[in-house]
Amino acid sequence: MTEQAYLVLLSLSAKQRHGYAVIQAVRELSDGRTRLGAGTLYGNLDRLVAAGLVEPTGEEVVDGRLRRYYRATDDGRRAARAETLRLAELAERARRSLARGETSVRGGGLAGSGA
Repeated sequence: MTEQAYLVLLSLSAKQRHGYAVIQAVRELSDGRTRLGAGTLYGNLDRLVAAGLVEPTGEEVVDGRLRRYYRATDDGRRAARAETLRLAELAERARRSLARGETSVRGGGLAGSGA
């Protein structure tokens, strides 16, 4: 799962949101590091809907603009939890590796390069 898709799914796991609210939630979840444009957002939503992880929940017109609402399905919430666990385990392995001074795997990478 891409980071952007994960953040979109995570933003929809607690409650339904419309597109712009998802964009804001992703920005907040990523501490401002990830900023989604409309095309990226809706491309991710389309893929998550097709995968059964997100579902549209309705739409309304606000100030002359259409708002479409989405929420994570039960499978989507399970996928968000699983991805969160996977990332936490990866971060823990990385922390242990860095604590031992390892910066490469199987001889390649950055070991000894000073980078």
